[in-house]
Amino acid sequence: MSEDEHLAAIRDQIDAIDEQIQDLLNARARAAQEVARIKLSSDPNAVFYRPEREAQILREVKRRNVGPLSAEAMARLFREVMSECLALELPLNVAFLGPEGTFTQAATLKHFGHAVKAISMAAISDVFQEVESGSCHYGVVPVENSSEGVVTHTLDMFLNSPLQICGEVTLRIHHNLLGNGTDMNQIRVVYSHQQSLAQCRGWLDRHLPSVERVPVGSNAEAAKMACNAPGAAAIAGVTAAELYGLQVLVPNIEDDPGNTTRFLVIGQQSVPPSGDDKTSLLLSTRNEAGGLHKLLAPLAEHGISMTRIESRPSRRGNWDYVFFVDVIGHRDDEQLAPALVALRRQAGMYKELGSYPRAVL
Repeated sequence: MSEDEHLAAIRDQIDAIDEQIQDLLNARARAAQEVARIKLSSDPNAVFYRPEREAQILREVKRRNVGPLSAEAMARLFREVMSECLALELPLNVAFLGPEGTFTQAATLKHFGHAVKAISMAAISDVFQEVESGSCHYGVVPVENSSEGVVTHTLDMFLNSPLQICGEVTLRIHHNLLGNGTDMNQIRVVYSHQQSLAQCRGWLDRHLPSVERVPVGSNAEAAKMACNAPGAAAIAGVTAAELYGLQVLVPNIEDDPGNTTRFLVIGQQSVPPSGDDKTSLLLSTRNEAGGLHKLLAPLAEHGISMTRIESRPSRRGNWDYVFFVDVIGHRDDEQLAPALVALRRQAGMYKELGSYPRAVL
């Protein structure tokens, strides 16, 4: 068999496989529609998006994968398949901290897939409001960065919001210097979000030490401002460059190569256990010596791993603080449930912000 004949045979094989894949995808979509029909027949207000179920599916996809595609690549493909199938049942409206081109939008699409209707909001408080009012099914907001710490506005919103945390997304953050093909020597100002400027401080000090750094509301806004301003550049992601017609002058200028931001998915319903979960809590101590130690003691006594603790002013009085705590496990787990009961007794204020699947992708 000649090389051309061999290639032709392989291409015929690929075409046949593609046809099988297409048939199976449509079969899966029809099954999703049947699920919707059954649910709606018994409950007109049925919930179709199941974070715990999707997390279980994606974990199983990664577990059984044998290559040559990576487990992460296979999970991303299935994420999009599930997104399209869910849209046949109920198209989701998801609010995110905008404008378009932000990393929060990228996190939204990573978590929900591209079949959702992602709606840009001007502020974190607007995201909460859209979900609380029912205008959007879910929202996505940033909560912490691996190098610059927590997003305090997000934490503060939970003080009075009834919303639950339904999921989390982690996103590797690559910052790029964007411009209109401007020579680096002609750059006079760099626009970006304050956090991004901080995450690129070392690079800017080395390569653009005398250039003015102007913080703006978002990286996407920075790209929009730079696209028509002579001598201006922006620090933003590739999506913002594409959206506003800018060139990537220098890629990956973040100081920390492991720079990662964590985002929270907020909604109105509680999430059942998925088998690998986190629980987020809002706590305050009684005003007594050793209050914080006593508050957290039930976690240690029950062998519960705490992954994060942050303090914030309670807004109830000067020098009065609340603590945001993340622990491993679901509030219904046999090990965590009794720890939470003891914690509730010890805390001056106790609020469960939600149990949700740990990030899969």
